[in-house]
Amino acid sequence: MFKKNLITNALRNAALIGLVGSLAYPAMAQENAPDEEAVEKIKVTGSRIKRAELSTPAPIVSVSAEEIKRFGTPDLGSILAELPAIAAGSTLIGNNNSNANAGLSSPDLRSLGENRTLTLVNGKRHVAGSPFSNAVDTGSIPAAMIERIEVITGGASAIYGSDAVSGVINVILRDDYEGLEFRFDGTTDLEGVGNRTNNFSALYGHTTDDGRGNITFFAEKNNINQVMEPDLQQAAAWGTIVNPADTGENDGIADRLRVPFVGSEMINQFGVINPFGGGPRITFMPDGTPMDQVSRLETNSFAFGSFDQRYDTVFFGEDYVNYIPDQETVTLASTFRYDITDNVRFYGDVKHVDKKIEQQFQPSFRFGGVFVDVEDNAFLDDSTRSRLLDGGQSVVEMSRFFTDIGNRTASNDRELFRFIGGFEGYFSLSDTEFDYDVYYTRGEVSNVRRTLNDLIPTNFLAALDSVIDPETGQAACRSQVPELQGDDYEDPALVNPENCAPFNPFGFGQASAASADFIAGDVQREDEITQEMIGGTLAFDSAEWFELPGGPLGIALGYEYREEEVETTTDELTQQGVFTNAATPNSFGGYDVSEFFVELRLPLLSDVMLAKELSLDAAYRTADYSHAGSADAWQVGFMWAPIEDVRIRGTVGEAVRAPNVDEAFSPQSPGFANINDPCDADNINDDPDRAANCLALGIPAGFEANDNVSIETVSGGNPDLFSESSESKTVGVVWTPEFLENFSVTLDFYDIEIEDAITEVGAQDILDNCVDATGGPDAGFCSQIDRDENNDVEVVRSGFINASALKTSGVEFQVRYTTELGDLGLPGELRLNLQGNKVNELEEYAFQDRPDEINVEVGEVGDPEYQLRTIVDYRLDEWNFNYTSRFIDRSALFDVSPGADSPEDVSPAFVGSIWTHDFSIEYTYNENVDVYVGLRNAFNKVPPGYTFNPLYDLLGRRLNAGITVRFE
Repeated sequence: MFKKNLITNALRNAALIGLVGSLAYPAMAQENAPDEEAVEKIKVTGSRIKRAELSTPAPIVSVSAEEIKRFGTPDLGSILAELPAIAAGSTLIGNNNSNANAGLSSPDLRSLGENRTLTLVNGKRHVAGSPFSNAVDTGSIPAAMIERIEVITGGASAIYGSDAVSGVINVILRDDYEGLEFRFDGTTDLEGVGNRTNNFSALYGHTTDDGRGNITFFAEKNNINQVMEPDLQQAAAWGTIVNPADTGENDGIADRLRVPFVGSEMINQFGVINPFGGGPRITFMPDGTPMDQVSRLETNSFAFGSFDQRYDTVFFGEDYVNYIPDQETVTLASTFRYDITDNVRFYGDVKHVDKKIEQQFQPSFRFGGVFVDVEDNAFLDDSTRSRLLDGGQSVVEMSRFFTDIGNRTASNDRELFRFIGGFEGYFSLSDTEFDYDVYYTRGEVSNVRRTLNDLIPTNFLAALDSVIDPETGQAACRSQVPELQGDDYEDPALVNPENCAPFNPFGFGQASAASADFIAGDVQREDEITQEMIGGTLAFDSAEWFELPGGPLGIALGYEYREEEVETTTDELTQQGVFTNAATPNSFGGYDVSEFFVELRLPLLSDVMLAKELSLDAAYRTADYSHAGSADAWQVGFMWAPIEDVRIRGTVGEAVRAPNVDEAFSPQSPGFANINDPCDADNINDDPDRAANCLALGIPAGFEANDNVSIETVSGGNPDLFSESSESKTVGVVWTPEFLENFSVTLDFYDIEIEDAITEVGAQDILDNCVDATGGPDAGFCSQIDRDENNDVEVVRSGFINASALKTSGVEFQVRYTTELGDLGLPGELRLNLQGNKVNELEEYAFQDRPDEINVEVGEVGDPEYQLRTIVDYRLDEWNFNYTSRFIDRSALFDVSPGADSPEDVSPAFVGSIWTHDFSIEYTYNENVDVYVGLRNAFNKVPPGYTFNPLYDLLGRRLNAGITVRFE
């Protein structure tokens, strides 16, 4: 358990230091107050040393509260995903098909994974939203409380600790509010999609009469309505078919074509007999009347093909799928601060978030693999029975969705609690002023996930095997009619077999309620996440001791202790593994970490020729993890201003990411997998080292594996993991010309390389890597494989290992300009903000010791080469007119990696560039009422129906509006 005494003593001692310092030296601190003409120094993301806003060597991109409001959505993650630097795969939409992550929205900076982006709130860590990750759910941060968001690129672990590999997102909240504010806004789509959001919030703040204290209270409720994928305006069940005109490779003719209405006639909600052939393919009308199934026009694959329209008896992939889940969020929060003395402040904030998410999935199904006894099935009509028996079929295979027993829905009831309390201030020793901050944080997340109507396969087999009971003349399960069981009969049901009720699979809604209850059940999983941390920083400069040519040396140092825990509890049936997924046992895991850090700012030169400013920054952090050992991070940066108008900046450093609780401690779970044995004679020549390595393992040449059976697998966490490491570099220029006031251009190059990245390796990869290594079998991978006396694979142990590598580089730029138009003889003020990102490289190596196996991602859908975002504001008295546009470059729908796919593989092969445009108007009345109305995606620019990547705006044109009322 957490070291309570350590926390209590640390807080007490830190508070006493602040109090003693403040009482002993208040006058001295006031006498040394900075001159009012001096440049204001503030806290800037990426440093714990106060400095001027533009003097940080790391590139920063900001998002203002005004920009956030104009989006018209309470989902902060979707707002952040429109920044060119942030991927969209882990947004509310991107996570919708996940399980415990449903409803979460976590930023993914530079497309290196949400686990490698550290999200802070007011510069401090926030509890994770998921048991599978340390990533923060930005949906738990109320947008109405945000003052601004700052995003920095590059490893920042030396400043903030683990997870800051690709960068840091710092959400800065409003404070010191005075008065009462009500805000209501919402969005409704104009294209019949069904997307609607609404948000209501209230904010109250009070400052004490003497100004020493302030307290705010905040309450918010927001709703996001469900959107089903078939309701999207471009939805048409798109897929691919084999191109009948194709003559072969490199003929300039596409191998496959993208067409609408690609589905499967082999499965539906009414039941399909002989789905894979062997007899007539028969389906049923809702009342159980048999009919021949429709036939496909062209072939996609064994299971899918194209049709000329939607048919009720054909399954299409987008059926039943949520694009956006139903979501309701209620937030209660408070911030407070009180100046105990002139130089000691007590501060804190507390937050409670209650979020409810409702998802809908494909119903439970069986795609073949279940069989009906034609001769004595209780529900098969006589005409179909005769037709099948006449064709020599006494047993037939069947496929079916179980829609009529109830949609497979899932609810996530997620509660989050977070508290921060601390003391900050300054004290003086020997005429040197020391700024300090000591703090304690605790965060808790509880998520209860309930999945309804999940199939119990063994019970279904028992209920499907229905007969006519000769004693009653009624349908019954064979398991309850001994005289019809036969000598070798075994009841397949595992859950309450005595309650078996016969299931009618023919038609829709023909099954009894009792049989529906018997073959399906509800799954429950509860995750408890806890984060607890104490920390303290001390910052000062050397002004009273010595100064460098550019000014005093800045120093910050500190300590943090943090503990992370995850506990998972599942229902009894889930632990037994009776549902369609593998058994999930209860589990508990956690770790603690102690960290020391130091940061220096060295102003080398100032106000000399070719050096208006020249400074170096350095930071170092050492961490001791209870589960992953020690890890060190460092960073060095520079800022050089040869003239006042130009600043050249750069950073280089090493960052780390420690394994999270899931990666290290998730329980070992059994399962099954179908594999291709790499030592089989049919596969032995797929790699040049394979034959020799298989022989070295004692597997003879010409070996023929038994590939007709599934192998056992065991997968889970790995307590032997160690921290990932990354090297990051940034270099850039900031231009703020003196002749053009309020104009700035920033251009920054970034390069990030990650080694020993933690990855989850499957059974097939373990088998292949065992025998594809150069210089002999790979002992690490081979040790995870058990073979029997015939050399057939019996068991493969899979899970997380430090094996991968990732790399990205690119250029990011921003242009900002604010000007009064009076010089042009025009009224008002104009503000311009252009942000852009060009990705040069985005590569993943599944196994870093196999650099020939590279996955190139830049230029593919979801990771375009170019992205741009433009914001134009025109302000005239009480009016504000805004235009925002977003450009996404043309992207490939195929794997662009060397030796992978080509544009000839499928047509169309690309999604063309997309440019969306938003407009809004805001009016302020008497400084106390703001009313705005906006049009998002005004020209209804959506991608084609064959891509549903969350990077794109698939919702189309929609109206958003809101009102804010303030009372002093």
